[in-house]
Amino acid sequence: MKPFEYARAATPAEAVRGFAPGTMYLGGGTNLVDLMRLGVAEPDRLVDVSRLPLDEIEQIRDRVRIGATVRNTDLAVHPLIRTRYPMLARALLAGASGQVRNIATVAGNLLQRTRCPYFQDVTRPCNKRRPGSGCPAIAGDHSGLAVLGASDACVATHPSDMAVALAALEAEVHVTGPGGDRIVPMPGLHRLPGDEPERDTMLEPGDLITAVELPPPPTGVQMYRKVRERSSFAFALVSIAAALDVRDGRVAGCRIALGSVAHVPWRAERAEAALIGGPATGEAFLQAAEAELEQARPLPRNAYKVPLARNLIVATLEELAP
Repeated sequence: MKPFEYARAATPAEAVRGFAPGTMYLGGGTNLVDLMRLGVAEPDRLVDVSRLPLDEIEQIRDRVRIGATVRNTDLAVHPLIRTRYPMLARALLAGASGQVRNIATVAGNLLQRTRCPYFQDVTRPCNKRRPGSGCPAIAGDHSGLAVLGASDACVATHPSDMAVALAALEAEVHVTGPGGDRIVPMPGLHRLPGDEPERDTMLEPGDLITAVELPPPPTGVQMYRKVRERSSFAFALVSIAAALDVRDGRVAGCRIALGSVAHVPWRAERAEAALIGGPATGEAFLQAAEAELEQARPLPRNAYKVPLARNLIVATLEELAP
């Protein structure tokens, strides 16, 4: 591991003031420390933000504000989250292991980087690590990678379960940085690779996430479901966060977000539009799923994700429908 300087910030403002080229923020470290050990991340300086006073979960009128340093376990078991946003609680509990969830922070979960094997192997080219070096995954091992929104420069996927639920819940991410304070919506925090796959998010250098704010929960019933190769401590092959509101047999409201199919938590806007106002039937759910997945561009070894995503959408909506 490359030697680095270490500093601990007492306030968000102090953390931002301490940022300079070569600096990275350290939260729980469950992803960053691994990347440092692999030689993928080589910061000159770490600013520890894990002890910032941003560890509260509080209800503010009809919204819930979650501090950036809240641990994943604490968020998953909080009564406000379990009762009002069960899809988020389930997404958190589906991620990693109990030991990792006890350390990982909300902000760090949002900002974790892809598990693409070529990104994590510094002996191989990767446009995310070295822009312009190429994407060997396209012709190589892409079995777990993107089928939606990919580019010729990158077919990586975003690994977070929590981010999929937050995209469906239309959360707002509070950010402070050298340019001041702002709010970034979800979807909107993460970006598709395009020709700049090294940029995972819309954040600028020095930006620090301070909180995530949840609007009132969507009407209807919610669910998070994750398909993976084993039942614990595995990243999704495809996942879904969905909310469905059915009245008099017709869809009055619908939210669908997919995970592990794109460089971002993928909001299934075409499927939602196809469902609103229509009948809540298996046939309608199938047509909506197919409308969404028309834009899929799978590679030979990950083409299975398209029928998997289609079947997952249909099965989840059928379970949510009364």
